[in-house]
Amino acid sequence: MKPALLLILIASLFLSGCFSPQVSSSSLQISLTVNVDGQSLPVEIPSGSTVGQALQAADVSVGSLDKVEPPAYALAQDGGLITVSRVREEFDTRQVTLAFERQTIRNESLPEGETRLIQEGKNGTQEITTRRLFENGIETGSSIVKAVILQAAQPEIVMVGVQTPFSSLPISGRLVYLAGGNAWLMEGSTANRSPIVTSGDLDGRILKLSPKGDWLLYTRKSEKPASEEINTLWALNLDDPAAKPINLKVANVIHFADWIPGTTTNITFSTVEPRAAAPGWQANNDLYTLKFSAAGVIGKPGPVIQANSGGVYGWWGSSFAWSPDGKRLAYARPDGIGLVSFRDSELVSLLEIAPLQTLSDWALIPPLAWGADSRTLYFVYHAPPPGLVNPEESPYFDLGVLSLTTSANVRIVRQTGMFAYPSASQPSPVGDEQAYRLAYLQALSPLQSETSGYRLFVMDRDGSNRRALFPLEGAPGLEPQTPLWSPANPETTEFIAVVYQGNLWLVDIVSGQASQVTGDGLIQKIDWR
Repeated sequence: MKPALLLILIASLFLSGCFSPQVSSSSLQISLTVNVDGQSLPVEIPSGSTVGQALQAADVSVGSLDKVEPPAYALAQDGGLITVSRVREEFDTRQVTLAFERQTIRNESLPEGETRLIQEGKNGTQEITTRRLFENGIETGSSIVKAVILQAAQPEIVMVGVQTPFSSLPISGRLVYLAGGNAWLMEGSTANRSPIVTSGDLDGRILKLSPKGDWLLYTRKSEKPASEEINTLWALNLDDPAAKPINLKVANVIHFADWIPGTTTNITFSTVEPRAAAPGWQANNDLYTLKFSAAGVIGKPGPVIQANSGGVYGWWGSSFAWSPDGKRLAYARPDGIGLVSFRDSELVSLLEIAPLQTLSDWALIPPLAWGADSRTLYFVYHAPPPGLVNPEESPYFDLGVLSLTTSANVRIVRQTGMFAYPSASQPSPVGDEQAYRLAYLQALSPLQSETSGYRLFVMDRDGSNRRALFPLEGAPGLEPQTPLWSPANPETTEFIAVVYQGNLWLVDIVSGQASQVTGDGLIQKIDWR
């Protein structure tokens, strides 16, 4: 052996002799105690074991709800204490009574102080499931995990007379109005009023009489949270006093639902998707048809336009309007107007309009109305501003008319304001044509028309013979709304109905005299056929 290798071997033997023998840590045992089920169990386990391994050594099983202290993943300590608390859950289901609410409706057709029970109140039933937690046999908490309404409570509705000195007026057709979440009907005379829907939850999104006035289409607030479902669509046969409202199984209708002219129980509608953020929905910009029977048999919705973006600011939505003859359906959305092609299931643009940049959580759908001839569209046009201002920021709005016969597009009234809401009267024969008039709203402050009050104007269909009707000069203006013409009837005065300061007013077209019809200040929406 070489001398160098010999020296290395001797040195390594010398160093190894300087260290004492080592014992593996896994060979050391620790002792601890497990408290479980009223017992104290001694356990010995190798050092470095976890609490979970200690429980396995003690043959202690742990349920999914049981509590272990220290936690099972912690290292066990010599002389330590492990506590296992047994936890179990129980589910109790019980039925509770939902007390009915009491609603009071003011009515001017009753003498002041007189009351009349309109609807008897009925308690509802709710099934509640409760989860109860027990720790070592002692209840430590409970929480409701499910609540289902088995039978909704029916509110008690009492009519209280607040008779006012307003004179009654004979009217043609049927006029419905929404007040306090309920629908009322006037027929024959403004003094002849009766409640027709008394659920107290109509939201006013849709309130539409059928062309013959024999059916009412309306929306009710949903019983579900608004983030899940906003409202539901219903129909009621007004010719049958014993008829019950029909749930059409359609939800989330904000901008449009209406009867198809020339049919009995056929409707069209558009939907939105609920959202927690403002404005509370994302529009689908879709279109469906639906047919149902008076017996409540409901067909399957037929898609006409599939859900789509809806163009610029399409998240707000689109609206639609049937021509009086039922042959055409027009649409309006923030960036233009056009027609619906049922054959091709698409929208056919007629006119692009600069969308209004509101810088807020709403968008402007240009107000749109058909002329009585079904060949003319009246609409609010977002006019370009002078100078270099962004067209979407323009404060100018004009009332325009578009002929579907000649494609002529004319602005007949300038600076009406964004909420002009044109509305055509019933036609009357003049020679070979059907003459009609147009009502619209004129902003008191046209350049601030978003917040301005409005005044009712009427004119001939070509924009001539324009005159202001209501309210009088200097009085507060109307809120934005569509003026409603009375149905044609040579035996009654021709009126335009508007809601002013929460009350129904009828304006005589010939004399211009305005008559207040209600005085409770609760009117939210009206329709007249």
